[in-house]
Amino acid sequence: MKRRRQVQSGSSNWLTTYSDMVTLLLCFFVLLFTFSNLDVQKFKSVLASFQGGSGILEGGNVIETPSIRDQEELDLEKLRDILEDYADSANLGEEITISINERGLTIRFADRVLFDPGKADLKPDAKEILNDVAEILQRNEFKDKLIKVEGHADTTPVSPKDGFPTNWELSTTRATNVLRFLVEEKGIEGGRISASGYSYYRPIAPNDTKENKAKNRRVDIVILKSSYEKYEP
Repeated sequence: MKRRRQVQSGSSNWLTTYSDMVTLLLCFFVLLFTFSNLDVQKFKSVLASFQGGSGILEGGNVIETPSIRDQEELDLEKLRDILEDYADSANLGEEITISINERGLTIRFADRVLFDPGKADLKPDAKEILNDVAEILQRNEFKDKLIKVEGHADTTPVSPKDGFPTNWELSTTRATNVLRFLVEEKGIEGGRISASGYSYYRPIAPNDTKENKAKNRRVDIVILKSSYEKYEP
């Protein structure tokens, strides 16, 4: 009687197990590498995309969960409304404008609100205004926002007797003096604020009339969105 031949299949099973283990190790190290190079801002964006959908509570009720970006927009809109109410109550509606743009929220001061013509020293009334604005910026919901103070001028040459060779020095000194008041007098943390001057190179109107030049002489306080913080000092 012939004996049946048995196939020895178990001898090659270890190869399958070994290859599975190598594949899993490769996946593990790829994940480690990915986490070590994780972009925090991208991670927040991905997280926000999941949070931006609907959430379900007990009982089947559906609620909308705001994303990180949406919450930041809401915070800036709240800050704008507070500042606009302040400007109206102080009769400064035509001297201070507040707007939200791609960089964040901009508080725009006409130069005559803060300074005398050709000067960079803050007027006494200007300190009272900046005092009120600083208290708003120090509220818990806004105190972590980064701030830029930007000085601007028109094309009219400055007088050397005022101590400024060009509009570069005038616009920069004005921005710096606003910054120093906010930091030294109002306690805004120095690491969250910076100052810069742009002379007449970033106008908001053509420098062709007296009225337009007055628009270009200004100081902007910009509360930056988180997406712009990495591009600014």
